[in-house]
Amino acid sequence: MYRAIATNKRNTVFIILGFVALLTGLATWWGYASGNGSSALAIVLFAGGYALFQYWIAGALAVMMSGAKEIQKADNPRLWNVVENLAIQDGLPMPRVYIVNDPAPNAFATGRNPKNARVAATTGLLDIMDDDELQGVMAHEMSHVKNYDILVSTIVFGLVSAIGMIADIALRMMWFTGGSRNKDSEGAGLILLVVGLVAGILAWLIGPLVSAAVSRQREYLADASGAETTRYPEGLAKALEKLQAYGRPMRVKSSATAHMWISDPIKPSVAERLFSTHPPLAKRIERLREIGRSF
Repeated sequence: MYRAIATNKRNTVFIILGFVALLTGLATWWGYASGNGSSALAIVLFAGGYALFQYWIAGALAVMMSGAKEIQKADNPRLWNVVENLAIQDGLPMPRVYIVNDPAPNAFATGRNPKNARVAATTGLLDIMDDDELQGVMAHEMSHVKNYDILVSTIVFGLVSAIGMIADIALRMMWFTGGSRNKDSEGAGLILLVVGLVAGILAWLIGPLVSAAVSRQREYLADASGAETTRYPEGLAKALEKLQAYGRPMRVKSSATAHMWISDPIKPSVAERLFSTHPPLAKRIERLREIGRSF
């Protein structure tokens, strides 16, 4: 179990570092092509500021987009007690608890840090899960809070945004430069075209692939961390089997928040699974049972 946790953390770091290296190389190339290296730094700083803003409002935005309603203990003592017990076990502050009125079983966690955390479960999840399974699901969600997964996803979002802006500005400058008959300007325009095309490919193809890969690693990590908390991986494994059997998308869903749910609320097609923010449920169940055999 501890090896699985360490492996998933290491894989996330390697993926992010590789993408940082790509952004650094692209920014350097941009500086050479535009003749103004400081402009690349300005783009990266702007993207970082935008990502920070997204990070700050992520919790409230997720709750609003999901239609979740905040509850107190008297509203649903079962869910409240499960979350409260897990918070005590993990040494975390009690998060705000929400319920989403949707028959599809699912749950999510959000918040920029443990002090501002929010966890939510759908009515469908509460209806079909027994106590061990509900504990497994909410332990997974609390692990997202404990592992600062919102921060990790924000870092990736900022990197992808920076590359996207470099692509957009390079292509716009290329069209502006292309209007000049000066040979040097024409040469600069060609270089900017190449920079823009490379950045565009990275932003609109490689970027989503990297973002999805990081998200999948964090899902595996939350599974393992949740199992560490409950000491009963089978509870989450059985819960995921029920999620797999349900197989229908949520009524209220958004691709912008899909990565936060324990099970992909959109149910992507075969062609879309390459960009999926979630690993296959069957693979997650298999890994949890491998962890269970190590206890």
